[in-house]
Amino acid sequence: MPKEPVSHIIVSRHGDRWGKPLAICVVIAAFLAAWYAVSWQIGAMLAELTPTSQPDSQRVAEMAVALAPNDPGTYWLLATKEKEKFSPESFDNASGLFEEVVRRSPYDYRWWIELGRANEQSENVERAEIALRRAAELAPNFTYPRWQLGNFYLRQNRTSEAFAELKKTTEGSLKYRDQVFSLAWDYFDKDPARVEEIAADTPDVRASLALFYAVHDSPADALRVWNAVPDEDKAERPAIGKTIAQGFFDRHHFRESLEFARQAGLDPDAKAETITNGGFEAFVGNNDSLFDWKVNRNDGKLDIATDSSVKHSGGRSIRFAFRGYAKPDLYNLSQFVAVEASEKYKISFWVRTENLRSGGGPRLEVADGNDGTVLAASEPFAGNSNEWQQFTLDILVPNGRSGIVIRTGRQSCADCPIFGTFWYDDLSLTKQ
Repeated sequence: MPKEPVSHIIVSRHGDRWGKPLAICVVIAAFLAAWYAVSWQIGAMLAELTPTSQPDSQRVAEMAVALAPNDPGTYWLLATKEKEKFSPESFDNASGLFEEVVRRSPYDYRWWIELGRANEQSENVERAEIALRRAAELAPNFTYPRWQLGNFYLRQNRTSEAFAELKKTTEGSLKYRDQVFSLAWDYFDKDPARVEEIAADTPDVRASLALFYAVHDSPADALRVWNAVPDEDKAERPAIGKTIAQGFFDRHHFRESLEFARQAGLDPDAKAETITNGGFEAFVGNNDSLFDWKVNRNDGKLDIATDSSVKHSGGRSIRFAFRGYAKPDLYNLSQFVAVEASEKYKISFWVRTENLRSGGGPRLEVADGNDGTVLAASEPFAGNSNEWQQFTLDILVPNGRSGIVIRTGRQSCADCPIFGTFWYDDLSLTKQ
C-alpha cells in the first residue's frame, strides 16, 4: 500500500495547531457579542421602565448608561434626573447629557425638544432656539413642536414670532387649539381682535373659537364668529351650536341663545320678540326646544293638550282640564321669549272657560327670565262657562334683562282645588 506524502502530513499538523485557537476566538467573540447585545437590552429596558419618581432612579440611570452607552433613552433618564436637581450646574449638566441623546438619535424631534428646554433652563437661549427649531423641522406636521417653540418665543417676549408658531397649532389640533386661545385671551387682556389674529381661518377653527367665546361668557363675539362659518359647515357640527345655545340660555343670554338654537335646529321657527306657536297650530311639548312651549305633565289631576274642536281662530287651541288640582303653583305650560332690555311690550291672548271653579283660579303671568320675578299678571280667568274673551298685559322689561317667560299661574289660595276647563288661543307679543 503506498505511503502518504510527508508534505501532506506536515500541512495537516499545521492546521491542527491553529484551528483550535481560532475556534476559541470565535467562541469568545460570539460570547462578547451576545453579552453586548444582552447588556444593551438590559440597559435600554431599565431606562424605559424606570419612572423618574422612583427613589433609586438616579442609580438606575447611571447603571443603564453603563450597560447601554449608545442608547438615547439611557442618557435621557440620566439627563432628566440631573435636571430635577434644579441648580445652575445641574441644568448645564443636563444640557450636556441631552446633547448625548440627540447625538445618538438625531432624527427624533422629541429629544430636540428636551434639549431645547434644558438649554433654556441653563440660560443658553441661542442653543435653545436652535434645538426647538430643529424639532419643528423634523416634525413639520406635528403640533407639539410648534407649541413648544411658540411658548419659548413668548417667554422671550418675541410676541409676533410666538403667535406665528402658535397659530399653526390651531389648524390641526383641538387640544392645543383651546390652549392657544386661552393663552392669547389672557395675554392680550381679553381682546377678541388679537385672539382672532392667531386663529386659522378654517371652518373647524372658527367653530371652535365660537365655542371658546361662549365658554368665556362673550356672547356677542361667539355669535359674530359663528355667523362667519358657512351654513354647510355649521350643519356638520350640530353639537357645537346646540351646546352654545344651551349654555347661553342657562346664563340668561337669551337673544344670542335664540339665534344659536334657531341655526342648530332646536327652535327653527323661533324669533326674537315673538311668541312661538302662539295659535297652537303646531305640535306642543317638544321639550328639547328652548323657545317653544314647554309642557309639564306631572300631575294626574291636570291634563294639557291641543284641541281642534274648540278654537278662537285657525285649527286648534290648547286646553287645560282640571280634576281637583290643588297645588299652589301651576306653571305647567310656559315659554321663554327673547326681548330687549328696558323696552315695553304688550301681550294679547284669548281665553274660553267651561265649568271653571276655584277659590284661586288660573291666570297668565309674565315673569323675568333670569329670576322668575312676576312682571305682570292677568286677572284670574272668569269662573263657570264663558265664551272667548280677550286679555292684554303691559310689560316693562327690566334693565339688563333679555328674556321673559310666559306661563300659566294661579291666584294665591290655600288648599283651593281647581275644577273645570279653560282654553288659550292666539297669544301674541308686540313692542310698544
